[in-house]
Amino acid sequence: MGQFGIGQAVRRKEDVRFITGIGRYVDDERAPRQVYAAFLRSPHAHARIERIDVAEAERAPGVLAVYTGADVQAAGLGTIKCVAPLKNRDGSNFFNPGRPLLALGKVRHVGDPVAMVIAESLAAAKDAAELIEVDYAPLPAVIDPAAAVQPGAPAVWDEAPGNVALDWGLGDRNKCEEAFAKAAKIVSLDLAINRVMVAPIEPRGILAEYDPATGRYTLHIGTQGAFGMRATVAQHLGIKEDRLRVVTGDVGGSFGMKTFDFPENTLLPWAAKLLGRPVKWLSDRQEAFLTDTQGREQKVHAELALDKDGHFLAVRAETLANIGAYLSHFSVFVATMAGFRLLTGAYRIPAAHVHVRTVMTNTVWVDAYRGAGRPECSYIVERLVDAAARELGLGRDEIRRRNLVRAADMPWQTPLLVAYDSGDFPANLERGLKEADFPGFEARRKAARARGKLLGLGIAYYMEVTAAMPQEKADVQFLPTGRVRLGIGTGPSGQGHATAFAQILADRLGIDLDAIDFVTGDTDALSQGGGTGGAKSLLLAGTAVVDAAEKIIAKGKKLAGHFLEAAESDIEFRDGRFAIAGTDRSIDIWEIAAKARAAAKLPEGVPSSLDDAGLSTGNKNTFPNGTHLCEIAIDEETGVAEILRYWVVDDFGVLVNPLIVTGQIHGGIVQGAGQILIEDARYDESGQLLTGSFMDYAMPRADNFPNFDVQFLNVPCKTNVLGIKGAGEAGTVGALGATMNAVLDALSVLGITQLDPPATPQRLWAAIQKAKSR
Repeated sequence: MGQFGIGQAVRRKEDVRFITGIGRYVDDERAPRQVYAAFLRSPHAHARIERIDVAEAERAPGVLAVYTGADVQAAGLGTIKCVAPLKNRDGSNFFNPGRPLLALGKVRHVGDPVAMVIAESLAAAKDAAELIEVDYAPLPAVIDPAAAVQPGAPAVWDEAPGNVALDWGLGDRNKCEEAFAKAAKIVSLDLAINRVMVAPIEPRGILAEYDPATGRYTLHIGTQGAFGMRATVAQHLGIKEDRLRVVTGDVGGSFGMKTFDFPENTLLPWAAKLLGRPVKWLSDRQEAFLTDTQGREQKVHAELALDKDGHFLAVRAETLANIGAYLSHFSVFVATMAGFRLLTGAYRIPAAHVHVRTVMTNTVWVDAYRGAGRPECSYIVERLVDAAARELGLGRDEIRRRNLVRAADMPWQTPLLVAYDSGDFPANLERGLKEADFPGFEARRKAARARGKLLGLGIAYYMEVTAAMPQEKADVQFLPTGRVRLGIGTGPSGQGHATAFAQILADRLGIDLDAIDFVTGDTDALSQGGGTGGAKSLLLAGTAVVDAAEKIIAKGKKLAGHFLEAAESDIEFRDGRFAIAGTDRSIDIWEIAAKARAAAKLPEGVPSSLDDAGLSTGNKNTFPNGTHLCEIAIDEETGVAEILRYWVVDDFGVLVNPLIVTGQIHGGIVQGAGQILIEDARYDESGQLLTGSFMDYAMPRADNFPNFDVQFLNVPCKTNVLGIKGAGEAGTVGALGATMNAVLDALSVLGITQLDPPATPQRLWAAIQKAKSR
């Protein structure tokens, strides 16, 4: 094994750039003669566009062009559509109207882009945008998904009856109903899952260029997948993909959002060609809140059926998922299949059924946000399990013990398509309970109450499923400089790819980590890449690195046999050296690379270099899982909630870098617990966003959290060569349920059993006062 191989907690190589301020983000990009774009956006949530007059804006100083939806339509740039491979329950296609890049005829949410101004300076572009005259005829807006499906509700799209884009179901409804019919106990919950903002460090931005000499475009953009972005934008522009180069530097956070197809991604390169000038746009934070995809919002009725001994028989859910005014890239998939195939969680539940209607409203579109449907599903399951324990008089630990899938049950086929290949869920739970001193909690609760604090301990056992496509590629080159170039198309947005992938290659080839240069984010420098998302990067690109390494070792044995004058079958490889078995004759991998490069001619069948490429072999979903426990104190007088302790025991299979994984879990917990305690994207009845800035939208901060206790009880995955399960989203998946269960456990001494997030001080105080007045 090379220095700093698989399993070692290596500090991230890329962090030196970030902590010394030399990272390169979209806003750092500059081009000669660049001009600037600004957008006029709708102030109405729903209105007809009666007239647009751009004449005054076009005459403004520094303005080069003003474009409207009519210009875009005339150019044939097309519309943005959802790509989810789903059908309605009756087998028909779901409603997928296509979003115009600039509004045509109607605006459907506040912030909908109506016109684009290009000018010599950003200030000039913004000033000119304010000179555009638009006559709007306001229409009634609908914000709440439950209201949107009622008869007579305003139609976001006239062609979508009842405002439903997709009417989807999964599971055996008849088997589920039979189980409920014979149940000794049925537990029901009505849950509202709040909407959240994505809010990366750097908002979306673009610098687009066009070279008339070559007929090629260059798009500098922060994205999780340069090749996916190239395919989407090229399709809109009506060009072959090789005419577009996409370059992604440091992304500055994405959490899913920067993967998607946004109007600006195509409008800027289109304008760059028309004007013969590079065009730049960078969203400000207020604009981002009105245009970026948002996350989560659902209203759910869920039920759990149990026998007389507290064993789970069946689970079912009816869900209204608010997807906003337009269908984003994966929106209806995230609200359905992405999460709800895990509706049985980590439990032995024989029957399940889920019915989801994805509802269109006059709000910003909703798509994948860290966890992409799995946090919502895990939240529903773990809220049901806690409610069942309370109603049956069982301990929250005991009801989970009775129902968790056991290690001996593996592989475990769930009733909702997926099969878990590995894991020891009961052992994981017991480790978590021990670390949190669960038996000693009631004593801590009593002591806290004496101090005016309501103490709660929440438990959640989460199941996650990672994506398993598209295929990734790893290109490995041995350079004359004595370094190795590792090229991978899936782009990082903070995950530590440069370190983790290099560790895999170093481990397999026995070379030093510091000798490996990581290359990504440039479609001209690489040949393939699927992009991050679904916690799949190591599963796909990591196994591609292994495949490349195995090919390199096979090549090396042929070359070593030639240079050492031995049969290829007698060559062994270990720790970076090729040796003749049973002798002390060997040759270093670097020496082989140099000799092959220098050789004028090699015999037939002997490769001319060690360079090679590998493809991903991990093509099956993996299932990270684990226990989250959260201890919260609520001040009885003020309603302020404070997380005192937080424990996690995760099963991620084989860990490539425990330090990176631990950091991923920390960030995930903050995003999940932040949603439960303070984050909330709110609209008023007219569709105006009330939380349009950080003055109104509460982002979690370091002082909202204690140090986290993260441990691992890993069972290697059996479906990929690395034995890995993925970790990027798991922290968020478990945090929603654990945090809310802790809040409700704290309030239980007052008889409060139901509260929807966010559990802000105001809401907690009101619930406490109401309970005390009864």
